[in-house]
Amino acid sequence: MPHPLSRRQALAQAGALSLALGWPASRAQPAATLPAPGSRLAVPAVALLDGSRFAPADAEGQVLVLYWWASWCPFCALQSPHMDQLWRTQSGRGLAVLGLSIDKTAAPATAYLRQKGYGFPSAWVSPELARALPKPPGLPVTVVRGRDGKVLMAEAGQLFPEDVAEIARFL
Repeated sequence: MPHPLSRRQALAQAGALSLALGWPASRAQPAATLPAPGSRLAVPAVALLDGSRFAPADAEGQVLVLYWWASWCPFCALQSPHMDQLWRTQSGRGLAVLGLSIDKTAAPATAYLRQKGYGFPSAWVSPELARALPKPPGLPVTVVRGRDGKVLMAEAGQLFPEDVAEIARFL
């Protein structure tokens, strides 16, 4: 009897199949891969959904979590409360979070954050931002950048609550 696939394996195989069949991506953007641990990751300045602005200097000397999500994503719905809790409990210890919504427009992302009461800073991934910081395949995607600007962790797919809590080990 064949060994059952994990959810991540099944999603990876489905993604590979869609690429092999030539199906278009959900949003046109440059091809991206998960950044390799140890690689440098530059983050551009972005307008946040709450009207404020994230500047690269805001994360200088901090551990930065980049979190690609969408209001319609069921896996993001399970992970987002834990990302918010991580941000709320660890931001005073040098952790910054930058949520990156891939919704088609900013309005549903803003409404979703407000409805759920999430406070972690988030931006809408405009076509310009998608070119400057392409989303790796999968959703949600979580990338942790260390205080030195180098990638410490990069994961595509839902993280479990204990995985999100473990991000604090990088502080």
